[in-house]
Amino acid sequence: MTFANANGGDGEEGGAGPLHGVRIIDLTSMGMGPYATQILADLGADVIKVESPDGDAVRRVGPMRHPGMGAGFLTLNRNKRSAVLDLKQPDGLAAFVELLKTADVLVYNVRPAAMARLGLDYDNVAAINPRLVYCGLYGFGQDGPYGDKPAYDDMIQGLSALPSLFAQAGGGPPRYVPMAIADQAVGLVGVYAVMGGLLARQRTGRGQAVDVPMFENMAQFVLTLHTGGATFDPPLGASGFQRHLAPERRPFATADGFICMLLYTDLQWRRFFELIGRPELRDDPRFASVTERGRHVGPLYAMAAEAFAARTTAEWMPLLEAADIPAMPLHTLDSLLEDPHLAEVGFFECADHPTEGRIRTMAVPTRWSETPTRVRRQAPALGEHSVEVLREAGLSTERIQQLLAAGAVRQGGA
Repeated sequence: MTFANANGGDGEEGGAGPLHGVRIIDLTSMGMGPYATQILADLGADVIKVESPDGDAVRRVGPMRHPGMGAGFLTLNRNKRSAVLDLKQPDGLAAFVELLKTADVLVYNVRPAAMARLGLDYDNVAAINPRLVYCGLYGFGQDGPYGDKPAYDDMIQGLSALPSLFAQAGGGPPRYVPMAIADQAVGLVGVYAVMGGLLARQRTGRGQAVDVPMFENMAQFVLTLHTGGATFDPPLGASGFQRHLAPERRPFATADGFICMLLYTDLQWRRFFELIGRPELRDDPRFASVTERGRHVGPLYAMAAEAFAARTTAEWMPLLEAADIPAMPLHTLDSLLEDPHLAEVGFFECADHPTEGRIRTMAVPTRWSETPTRVRRQAPALGEHSVEVLREAGLSTERIQQLLAAGAVRQGGA
């Protein structure tokens, strides 16, 4: 496989990861797209983040030491370079086209109609670079009635029924999952979509357009198990996965905290019944098989909850471990940061950012025996690499200076 950037790009800091040599133009902002492209960057790709003069809006999200370098941006944009191009100016757009000529992949997350208005629809881009994998992450498939609508995480959560599942399971009003789960779940789909496009290009020699709509992907994500009885036509019962929707499915309160336990096999449940001093439940027909336990999950979990309340978490954990019962204590965000396993495997590191001082970073969570990954650079300042990447694209120093003077390109600094 030959990549556009096989002999250059990320400079001396390249050479790490299975995607080394792949150049990706990242025309995304906020959460979904940057999450996807950061994973690709962590895997070694040379990711050039093309930003407007105002920069990615997530630069202004969360605590920050300096304007435009918020915590949200720092955790979504490491291992990338930033170039500021004003695509509303013809010269800025022309410079962007020169970058596309050098790229293996374009990832964007604006609506396709906006790309078309810029002349950056797939047909035009493929004429410029027929080997390009053109990956769009946006709200809705273009063939349906929602195709032209904007989309953000909360909207997609709602459309994919996640808030109503909270209400169905716990009583109370619908509520969103307290994280950008649609952005990040669909961002992961974007990662494998790009990789699939690159693999197909290895066979065909041509790129292709790959559409990754949020709604359809989250609908599949939710309905994979929650289709339930509606899997069959006619239905064999209600939709929904009964165990997941049981109000009793929650961390079990101990005398001083919470434990998270999930038992599936008959053997695990028999061991648990013995551990809590209820061996007679092994012969209870309600709990004798996975099918029957699913039908009686409410009383089963209620019984477990009553048992857990009798001891502290520290008392329960060694007993559960000795019985080989899958269980772990419940973390808060703060205690997660201090988890001893994460500390031992080196998951967290403190690094010196060029402008933001000491910051906590997370290691690349996948491990590769032959093509190891690493954090090559921290999140960039706005336009930090504009001149560098345009020079790599073949623009002369004189032309770059003209673009800077016209405001079509802006150079920032670390």
